[in-house]
Amino acid sequence: MSSEDKTLALLSHILSLFVGFIAPLVIWLIKKDQSQYVAEQAKESLNFQISLLIYYFVAWILTFLVIGLILLPALWVFSVIVVILAAVKANSGEMYRYPLTIRFVK
Repeated sequence: MSSEDKTLALLSHILSLFVGFIAPLVIWLIKKDQSQYVAEQAKESLNFQISLLIYYFVAWILTFLVIGLILLPALWVFSVIVVILAAVKANSGEMYRYPLTIRFVK
C-alpha cells in the first residue's frame, strides 16, 4: 500500500467533518477500481456519514421532546471522535469500521 493510498484514505475520513458524505463519495467513485484499501475506507466513511444524517434527523425530531437537545451535541461529539480515530487508523494503513453504521453502500 502506497503513501498516496494512506493519504486518500485519511482524507476520506477527515474531509467528511467539513463536507459530509461528498468527500468520501468522490474518493470512492474515483478509486474504487484502483485501490481496494482506499475504496474500503472511503466506503466506510460514506456509510457512516449517511448513517449520521439519519441519526441527526431523528435527534432533530426528538428536540420536540427535549431529549433531542441532549442527543444532538452528543452525536456531534461522538462523530468527531470516531472520525479522528478512523483517520489515525487510515494513516497507519489499518482498516477501520465505524460503530453504529448502517452499511448502505456494499
